[in-house]
Amino acid sequence: MSEIRAKEKQEVQRAAESTRNVPVYLPDVDIYETSDALVLVADIPGVSPENVDIDLRDDTLTIRALVDTYGQDERPIMTEYEVGDYYRQFTLGRLIDQSKIEASIKDGVLTLVLPKVEKAKPRKIAVKVA
Repeated sequence: MSEIRAKEKQEVQRAAESTRNVPVYLPDVDIYETSDALVLVADIPGVSPENVDIDLRDDTLTIRALVDTYGQDERPIMTEYEVGDYYRQFTLGRLIDQSKIEASIKDGVLTLVLPKVEKAKPRKIAVKVA
């Protein structure tokens, strides 16, 4: 599991260039491993696919997701669920094939498949008769 790790937990500050006045949350994430890849699953309810930005730079995977807020003529009367954007970063290890990362979203769940490089995949070695 040392091939992907979350950055130190910290309060999310709004980016200086942001013009949105909404809170920013760390999405809940599960990470599991298969023989071929690591799979990252993030909860980002209320986000449409066109509002998800995934950036990979210098072994850092950054997820930004913008939630559509209330319309201009809408005013919430009671809210039990606060609306806000999502932001999360991860550092990738050398065993991830960064050129083959895939992402999909369905029902507010973002799934990223981070394939392992060929040398990191487990394999069977045939034993020959000498």
